[in-house]
Amino acid sequence: MPEDDVLNPYVASITDAIYFAKPNMDKQLEEYNQAELLADLELPLAKILSEMEEIGIYTDVHDLEEMEKEIQEKLDVLIRNIHDAAGEDFNINSPKQLGVVLFETLQLPVIKKTKTGYSTAVDVLEQLQGEHPIIDYILEYRQLSKLQSTYVEGLQKVISDDQRIHTRFNQTLAQTGRLSSVDPNLQNIPVRLEEGRKIRKAFKPTSKDSVILSADYSQIELRVLAHITQDESMKEAFINGDDIHTATAMKVFGVEADQVDSLMRRQAKAVNFGIVYGISDYGLSQSLGITRKKAKAFIDDYLASFPGVKQYMSDIVKDAKALGYVETLLHRRRYIPDITSRNFNLRGFAERTAMNTPIQGSAADIIKLAMVKFAQKMKETTYQAKLLLQVHDELIFEVPKSEVDSFSEFVEEIMENALQLDVPLKVDSSYGATWYDAK
Repeated sequence: MPEDDVLNPYVASITDAIYFAKPNMDKQLEEYNQAELLADLELPLAKILSEMEEIGIYTDVHDLEEMEKEIQEKLDVLIRNIHDAAGEDFNINSPKQLGVVLFETLQLPVIKKTKTGYSTAVDVLEQLQGEHPIIDYILEYRQLSKLQSTYVEGLQKVISDDQRIHTRFNQTLAQTGRLSSVDPNLQNIPVRLEEGRKIRKAFKPTSKDSVILSADYSQIELRVLAHITQDESMKEAFINGDDIHTATAMKVFGVEADQVDSLMRRQAKAVNFGIVYGISDYGLSQSLGITRKKAKAFIDDYLASFPGVKQYMSDIVKDAKALGYVETLLHRRRYIPDITSRNFNLRGFAERTAMNTPIQGSAADIIKLAMVKFAQKMKETTYQAKLLLQVHDELIFEVPKSEVDSFSEFVEEIMENALQLDVPLKVDSSYGATWYDAK
């Protein structure tokens, strides 16, 4: 630690620099139409996030310990299955040893090589599914092993003396404006595996007289997409309360609602969300397990069915090239220097970034705005509920049982009216004894 005679002048110089920079920064905020974004959104939100971090969320270490035992038993079974399938014992966690077993001992087709030998990456293993039973065992082993070390064991290490986990929120790290969570990351607990979802059982209210309530925006990014693109078909589907994935399948496949089967809906859903994230034909082909040619045809049919979306994608790339940036609905900017790159891959990624940032960023702005409005409205009530977490499109609360029904309506109304769009925002809320039960 530096001595005071060194530290004090340094701190004073930083403070001085900030003070003299403020007038120019204020002027720039006005020029960029971002003064309200700072004053009415980000600054009030900083206080809210600070309070959430201080409150934390009660975490039952005994539940995590029991889960650790259960997962270890499953891992032990998988290890035996893998060794039996291989005909020998080896270190499953060693890519080199695993590569030798798969591609030399078992003679499976070599998909890809690295400088150090055979690639055993997840994408390689997924391409080998069906070639040998060992592949499914290895994939499941990796998923459970990651879950065990990162979450089940990892969360136990960060439970504070007050039996709570106090995550930290990064407010302005992501370029889209999305919040992120660290030490630990509570926004990234896996939910695709049932074992991953069960981790949420450890997160509970502090009192038996309270519950955990989840309030989740339904398809917010697609609703923002409909608003920004002004595509009439997409807007109509949301205004009428139709299932957007079924509506998309009807348009793309040219069928009636009762003819849309589960495969059609799944493919339509993949394209709907893929468009938001700037998916390529290759990405869609990998997601759906179809050929790249078929994926391209699917995307082309989708864009033909939703001309407003197609026009938006073209216009936003042109604007980004002309301006060097794109904006969210609340004027948050993201600069995209590679939008004019001569490198095809860099330029392609930049174009997809230009397409999806206004969508993802505006959705992030909306939930931040909802959090600020919630904090303001709470001052006018006697509710004892506490906001604990934000997980992208979802807010997590601890609520006394006696007020949960009216509080649910209170929260839904605030979130659904956080920002007026040309399509309705919809929020689904549910509650239970744990975070797991609230979903």
